[in-house]
Amino acid sequence: MTAEATASTRTPAATPCPTAAAPNALAATLALPTPGVAAVIALLDEGATIPFIARYRKEATGSLDEVQVAAVRDALEKARELDKRRAAVLASLEERGLLTPQLAGAVAGASTLTALEDVYLPHRPKRVTRAEKARKRGLAPLAEALRTAKPMADARALAAAHVTPHATDPELTVPDVEAALAGARDILAENFAESAPLRGALRELFARRAALRAKAVPGKEAEGATYADWFGHEERAAAMPSHRLLAMLRGEREGFLSVTVRPEDADALDALRRRANIAGNGPAPRPETAAGQVDAALADAWKRLLAPSLENELRTALRERAEAQAIGVFATNLRELIMAPPLGGRRVLALDPGWRTGAKLVCLDGQGALLHHEVIHPLTGDAGAERAARTLRDCCAKYAIEVVAVGNGTAGRETEAFARGAGLPAGVDVVLVNETGASVYSASEAARREFPDHDLTVRGAVSIGRRLMDPLAELVKIDPRSLGVGQYQHDVDQAALRRALDEVVASCVNAVGVDANTASPELLAHVSGIGPVLARNIVAHRAENGPFRARRDLLKVPRLGPKAFEQAAGFLRVHGDNPLDASAVHPERYALVSRMAADLGCAVADLLRRAELRDRIRPESYVSGEVGLPTLADILAELARPGRDPRPAFTLFRFAEGVHSPDDLEPGMVLPGIVTNVTAFGAFVDIGVHRDGLVHVSQLSDRFVRDPGEVVAPGRMVRVRVLEVDRARGRVSLAMKGVEQ
Repeated sequence: MTAEATASTRTPAATPCPTAAAPNALAATLALPTPGVAAVIALLDEGATIPFIARYRKEATGSLDEVQVAAVRDALEKARELDKRRAAVLASLEERGLLTPQLAGAVAGASTLTALEDVYLPHRPKRVTRAEKARKRGLAPLAEALRTAKPMADARALAAAHVTPHATDPELTVPDVEAALAGARDILAENFAESAPLRGALRELFARRAALRAKAVPGKEAEGATYADWFGHEERAAAMPSHRLLAMLRGEREGFLSVTVRPEDADALDALRRRANIAGNGPAPRPETAAGQVDAALADAWKRLLAPSLENELRTALRERAEAQAIGVFATNLRELIMAPPLGGRRVLALDPGWRTGAKLVCLDGQGALLHHEVIHPLTGDAGAERAARTLRDCCAKYAIEVVAVGNGTAGRETEAFARGAGLPAGVDVVLVNETGASVYSASEAARREFPDHDLTVRGAVSIGRRLMDPLAELVKIDPRSLGVGQYQHDVDQAALRRALDEVVASCVNAVGVDANTASPELLAHVSGIGPVLARNIVAHRAENGPFRARRDLLKVPRLGPKAFEQAAGFLRVHGDNPLDASAVHPERYALVSRMAADLGCAVADLLRRAELRDRIRPESYVSGEVGLPTLADILAELARPGRDPRPAFTLFRFAEGVHSPDDLEPGMVLPGIVTNVTAFGAFVDIGVHRDGLVHVSQLSDRFVRDPGEVVAPGRMVRVRVLEVDRARGRVSLAMKGVEQ
């Protein structure tokens, strides 16, 4: 063999494999500019965080926002996973001497993991199959003969030459024609099942025509009555809402439902026959013919190999899609919840209500520090109520209380009514606060570390008061999954859920900014570039050395080096000598701001105080190779409102008087409420009756609503009309349609 011929049969090791993670490939997939995508990839590889990239590297990325940067990150991870798998496939094929130029090209051309696995499937190491046993018995030529023979050829005649009844090795024996044909069909079935074109055609059919069918597991009907709505349910899988799919999969997991997801057998076989070009559109071929044997092999391939494989593939895809939607709903709800308007630094008296055990009372100063705590019994009789009212008035006077916060749990509405009628000083407001998760915080390590000498009841009451003052600062101490704003949150991938929620918290924390001298370690841990270890180091350093006077003092914190400082500094606020330290202007741009001030003949502090000076700044005069108009616009906006809190202003809310339980409700009543949770099928609204009512998506607006998140969000104040009260099941149906908001 010549050298040229030898080279043509070998895949050159130096030939680079196309990479799915190339910036141009990702940019095309995401419909984003290639230079921006390339810059994001480089920054991510350097360890930059999404908030930092979106806020402080706009010139490099073309002003891609956090959502776009996260999309690049996610696509990059998937692409690199594909490239990693591609390399592993090539290595496996080469190691086993199977890698040809054609196969290498097919592997390189696979643009998805599914396509790559389809290419690899016929060559994947596998346990001994029925087809493999048939091949060892020398039946591969018969399978090929049946496949290529004229449709009406006599299959038994073709098989006769392959009967070997007297083989010395029993495993190689083919005792008769029927055994020969059975082995050939096994080979054909496996070939069909491993054919990428056939799998692709069926995959399209599954996507378009697969139906999800659920039925009760025999004998479990009574025990699984919760899932009775799904007994005998059938629905096109592609159109199924995420919440319905997750509900059925939960029923299957718990052993009450049997669920299948596949098209009709007849449709699948018709598609396979057309794609394999056998039997045409006429009647099924007779079994004794070559075409009949091939058709039987095709049917076997569908029932035994293709249907289970592709059903599992589709189920996985549907579940992942449903989980992604559920996680997205949870993330959106969480953002709204923790970005709720803060009351701010006002002195708060917080009450954690209770019936028999009384209400835990705590008094907090404007920074949330605990000043006083005790227990009052406002709901145990006239004498107890009078003593409790007197205690409330005394505490309000002694600690200059400005607002009373009442937890909305058990006895919450009753305690709120008591506080409003307790004769509090003029100007003291009473606010009902969502206490979901307060008990989780009170038992946490963070609470024990903060209040080692107080029990759970004190910690819970403090959490209620603080979450009124600053929901973000307090809610970051609680596992987001405990906040009650999710949909089927226990049914989704917990790692993916945790990552999504952590990113929402980090995005919100960095958007608001964090006071380096007052923030808790839990809050600091979410600042770009910090993390739990550095957060604890920051708190320990300021406890030992006093408050930070400048941002640059953070570099004195153990293990907080230049890289972490670069990522974090713009999101940390320090109220000290330099006014820029309390703003979102990054220290790397301080010299630029100083040059602006010098050009105007004023101090930097004057730029922050005087709008007429800022109006004289011409941004285009300061454009350079590193700084463009996007960053300059951000700097000027920050000079106008340094350290601006993006959260909306706090407004008081009151439930309707005289409405405390479902017994007080009547259809047609229009009531104020607060949205507590948003799901794919509607929104839950607290109207002050200890049980949230449901506004179905069809009742959210006078217009068609596809996504409830378009109309409502957790924490939003709304007006609703009572549609129906099911007192037996404790359900309240509400509507916003036709109600002026």
